[in-house]
Amino acid sequence: MSTELERTRRVPWRPLEHFAGRSLAGLLLVVGCGLGFGLLLMLVRVEFGPLYDLDHGTAQELNRIISEQGPLVTVLQAITDLGGRPIMLWLVTVAVVGLLIRRQPRLAIYLVVAGAGALFLDPALKLIVGRLRPAVEVALTGSAGNSFPSGHALGSLVAYGALLLVFLPALAPRWRRPAIWIVATVVFLIGFTRVALGVHFISDVIGGWLLGLAWLGVTAYAFRLWRLEVGQRVPHLIEGLEPEAAHEIAPAPDEEKILPKVRLGIAEIITGWVLVFGVLFAFGMLVSYYADDTFVDTVDTAVPRWFAEHRTPALDDFSHWWSKAGDTHAILFVSLVFCPLVLAVWRRWRPVVFLALTMFGELTLFLATARAVDRPRPPVENLDGPMPTASFPSGHIAATMCLWVAIAVLLWPRTGRLLRWLAVAAAVIMPLGVAVSRMYRGMHHPSDLVGAMLLTGLWIGLLYWVVRPNADVAAGNEPATLPDDDTVSAELETAGRR
Repeated sequence: MSTELERTRRVPWRPLEHFAGRSLAGLLLVVGCGLGFGLLLMLVRVEFGPLYDLDHGTAQELNRIISEQGPLVTVLQAITDLGGRPIMLWLVTVAVVGLLIRRQPRLAIYLVVAGAGALFLDPALKLIVGRLRPAVEVALTGSAGNSFPSGHALGSLVAYGALLLVFLPALAPRWRRPAIWIVATVVFLIGFTRVALGVHFISDVIGGWLLGLAWLGVTAYAFRLWRLEVGQRVPHLIEGLEPEAAHEIAPAPDEEKILPKVRLGIAEIITGWVLVFGVLFAFGMLVSYYADDTFVDTVDTAVPRWFAEHRTPALDDFSHWWSKAGDTHAILFVSLVFCPLVLAVWRRWRPVVFLALTMFGELTLFLATARAVDRPRPPVENLDGPMPTASFPSGHIAATMCLWVAIAVLLWPRTGRLLRWLAVAAAVIMPLGVAVSRMYRGMHHPSDLVGAMLLTGLWIGLLYWVVRPNADVAAGNEPATLPDDDTVSAELETAGRR
């Protein structure tokens, strides 16, 4: 009898009571969202008169007002992109990889399940309902497929909501409620842009929000049940899903200061930027307008002409795709993949700041120098057509060189021999390939390449001296490692025995 009594006393009744009390309102909200979505779906299917008039009247009126405001349309398109599938997939994928590196497989599984559900629900319901998109006078943006529910509204609510629940514990308590309001505002604005741009009705967006809330609530409730089953306390929703993981999911949990002397560092960077610009401007003016009948002028004239004389359709296509490795989208993609991995593995902001300053400085130096020097393109056929910027220095080459050299600088003291030499090879091969392709396509002189090399060397050298991006390595910082399958299974098994 005493043994049975002790077992009864060990039953976690208090966590169960807390869970029931905290979850009742949430369950009612989930049920209410599900019922609301079902009712709205029925009204859409039967083309309920008042709802039909509201949807079509609002779509036409907003299109009439907004189509006349060009700058506003640009802003709305930028906001609506935040709810697009490419950004959603990038956010969730980067977060899942980061959580696995930080040894948080349960949170990673939660994000995968929540995201996969949203990806399935949107096209499935659109196919079932088969509602056409609004027919407006001025098409402000393109969007394929059916209309109900709004995939942007559904996906943004689920993705941003799930990420918020996962990473709330990493925020200080005073910042958690503002973070919730910020996410809610972003989701609302994304939904509004879908109506304002004429690609969805109001009921499409509301339906996406209701379905997203219901699915997010179901997955969060299932995760809380998972915690209860393994004997962990059920936290308040404002604490996030896994409060115990706060230290592990914080971007840089052990970094006290990014830079020891911030004001001095800012002053040095600004001063250095001005000096680098001065050097680039002087060199650019020299090779552009004061090098006639010199060796530089001969090379700048002969090389583009030689490439133009040896063009073939196959080389045209090859150079086009290699040139793309240096455009804004490719550079941004690599940066947005590398920086989150840096935070996950090395737990330091300083390398990220180094790379961000490298690319920001490259962009501003390139734009300022190109505008000041205003050098014409080579006198051959320019395969990429008219460009909004001048020839000196090459922005494609400078961006590629700065990106891969900065990555090599960061990887050299932190990785093994194979990876560091691969980084060095990329820092040589990628800019070289982009440089050859840009000159082949008649877009740059050889001295434009020299200008890009000058920009890269001076700017990265300055930032390395000021930021000291690898200072944490000398202080003994050990990187996190990605757990293997056995480690993940062991952690989940241990959690199940708690």
